[in-house]
Amino acid sequence: MSVLRIARMGHPVLRRTAVPVTSPDESALRGFAADMIDTMHDAPGVGLAAPQVYRGIRMVVFRVPADRSGGEAVPPTVLIDPVVEPLTSTLEWGMEGCLSLPGLRGMVPRHTRIGYRGRTLDGTVIEREAHGFHARVVQHEVDHLDGILYIDRMDDLRLLSFTEEAHHLMGEQKEEQP
Repeated sequence: MSVLRIARMGHPVLRRTAVPVTSPDESALRGFAADMIDTMHDAPGVGLAAPQVYRGIRMVVFRVPADRSGGEAVPPTVLIDPVVEPLTSTLEWGMEGCLSLPGLRGMVPRHTRIGYRGRTLDGTVIEREAHGFHARVVQHEVDHLDGILYIDRMDDLRLLSFTEEAHHLMGEQKEEQP
């Protein structure tokens, strides 16, 4: 397959609301999904939304490595027209990066437990609950479908840094927590 070019912050495609995939051309979507997965792995990243590769449709791909999920990996997953529902009002702050904001990381609040659903490439409905890093990845990618970047979720831009300096933020956060 192919590695696609990734849109960076400032390109209008990242700020538009993506349109639903109402009548999917299965063969075209399969190739596009494979290209998105190749791009995600090549970047390297754990998720990618269609707008990040210049397609304004409601489709995301993601994976959750075992070392980030407490031992239970989520293999590369394609979700079409995903919907996220918070299952708790509890938010947790965590460091996030984004392939569309290369070289930056920020502390972002996300719901700790969510439910999500969407369709696979063959039309099967996936309904799952997620917590921790899995929940963070899905929320981040679905935000892209609504034109939201992780920096929009930050209420304190002092918690934004270059990747190479992010360890300073992590240390400060641990010191401030009771």
